[in-house]
Amino acid sequence: MSTTSLNVVLKGRRSQPHQLIEVLQDIQDLYGYIPADAMKTVAQELGVPLIEVYRVACFYKAFSLKPRGEHVITVCTGTACHVRGSTLLLDQIQGQLRIQPGHTTDDGLFTLECVNCVGACALGPIIAHNGMYEHHMTPGKLRKIIGDVYVTKKEESHHG
Repeated sequence: MSTTSLNVVLKGRRSQPHQLIEVLQDIQDLYGYIPADAMKTVAQELGVPLIEVYRVACFYKAFSLKPRGEHVITVCTGTACHVRGSTLLLDQIQGQLRIQPGHTTDDGLFTLECVNCVGACALGPIIAHNGMYEHHMTPGKLRKIIGDVYVTKKEESHHG
């Protein structure tokens, strides 16, 4: 964890406990997750008890306390998406990537997450791939999205 980068995030925010969520968002953007060392530093610098920093980081679904893959696939499992086949999407991802929700592939390429609702029920089933929503998703479309990532990664390794 780069203390220089963390200092940039904290610049102008020290001793300002009301900045906690914004600081955690910036740290998440910087590292892709919120490292334990960063939480300790934030607690000290903002003057917030460490347990409060941890509580906030755990409460909000957008925060992750462990590294996520380069590609995060989030499946909506709300009622409307469920009745339209979100379980088939989960089955596809779990079978193709061999991971469970909340986990990351061994190669660090994919993380699978589930959310209760994305608020676009008429368009379900919905997934988000790196924050971009894909509506009326099918297992076939999902298989292609995952396959395209691996093809791109393979091409990059040949040219890199």
